[in-house]
Amino acid sequence: MSLVTEEIKSKAELYHGDEICQEKSQTLLKEIGLPNGLLPLKDIEECGIVRETGFVWLKQKKNTTHKFEKIGKLVSYAPEVTAYVEKNKIKKLSGVKTKEILLWVTLSDIYVDEPPTGKITFKTPAGLYRSFPVSAFEIEEKAKDAKENKEVKETKEAVEVKEV
Repeated sequence: MSLVTEEIKSKAELYHGDEICQEKSQTLLKEIGLPNGLLPLKDIEECGIVRETGFVWLKQKKNTTHKFEKIGKLVSYAPEVTAYVEKNKIKKLSGVKTKEILLWVTLSDIYVDEPPTGKITFKTPAGLYRSFPVSAFEIEEKAKDAKENKEVKETKEAVEVKEV
C-alpha cells in the first residue's frame, strides 16, 4: 500500500517523468547537504515533496538494485521510496535495503555530520549503523552539462571579443 495519498499529493510539488524526477531528486539532495548519488533510481514515474513537512517520495516502475562500487555495497530500492528530509538528514526512510553479508537490512536514516567530517552514516530501525566516505555516493555532473557550460563560456568569449 502506498504511503502517498491524494491529500498529500494536493499539498506537494509533484513531478512526472524520469528526466525531471532525476533532476529534482539530485537537486533536493544537494539542497539538504547530502551527496547527489544517494538515489540512483531508474525509470522514475513520479516524485514529489511537501516542503512544509519535508515528506518526499519517488515512484519507479520496478525494484532497482545498485552497487556502490567505491565501497562495494549492494543497495535495493523498492518501487516506492519515501522519507522525511531536513538539513543533512533523511529520516523515516522506507523502501531502501542494503546487503550485509547474506542478509538484506532495511535502512531508516541517513545523515552527514555537522560540522562536516567527510562521513555519511546509514542507520537501521534497530539502531545499528555504518559510516562511509561521502565521496562514495557523489556522482560527477553529466558530460552534457559540462559541454553546455563550455558552449556558454565560448559564446560569452565571442561576445566579449565583438565588443572590443
